[in-house]
Amino acid sequence: MIRLHQFAPAFGLPNASPFCMKLEIWLRLAGLPYEAVDIGDVLKAPKRKLPYIEDGVRVVADSTFIIDYLKATYGDPLDGWLSPSQRAVALAFQRLFEENLYWAVVHTRWAEPAGWEKTREAFFGTLPAPLRWFLPTLARRGMLAQMQGQGMGRHSPADIHAIGVRDVTAVADFLADKPYLMGAQPCTLDATGYAFLANLLWAPVDSPIRDAARARGHLQAYCERMKARCGA
Repeated sequence: MIRLHQFAPAFGLPNASPFCMKLEIWLRLAGLPYEAVDIGDVLKAPKRKLPYIEDGVRVVADSTFIIDYLKATYGDPLDGWLSPSQRAVALAFQRLFEENLYWAVVHTRWAEPAGWEKTREAFFGTLPAPLRWFLPTLARRGMLAQMQGQGMGRHSPADIHAIGVRDVTAVADFLADKPYLMGAQPCTLDATGYAFLANLLWAPVDSPIRDAARARGHLQAYCERMKARCGA
């Protein structure tokens, strides 16, 4: 049995980490049985980040590397129908979600005061004392430092919002009237897209990025369709 180590559900979502949610949604779409370990202990994670999996004696970290491993080990039920050009487009949109839009949304959750209040409660509210007294501050400091290193944190809030809105617009225009991001059936990109869009649309953190996503009704319909498809 695959053991999925991740954060506990929060914000009414399967996971408030889009990377953890991405992997769990992929497992559901692929029909692979798994056991969720929702302890959220990053100190035991091989790369000090979640998610990671245990599959027998094998431990694999990073959502993308985990999916690559699962495809190689158990087959690829989601992406076999994609052409080489479709795979290239899917990879480009994965990068948009994970390397750009992610950091814009991180800013709204971890840097902006209103978003941080809700993020702190979701991720750290159940911690026992004394951890809840100092761990949120340390985690926030580390996340803001990562934003600076990545580059997003060097922009003004208005510029970050504009970057996120541009990403959301590109996703909405690409989805258009298709049932799923690449066509008539879901693929790995949909596990990513649903995880990131649901975390934007349904998490209770207001921002111009969220407003832009909500203004595109078919993004909401897409997330509802994915939720019904995978039961999460």
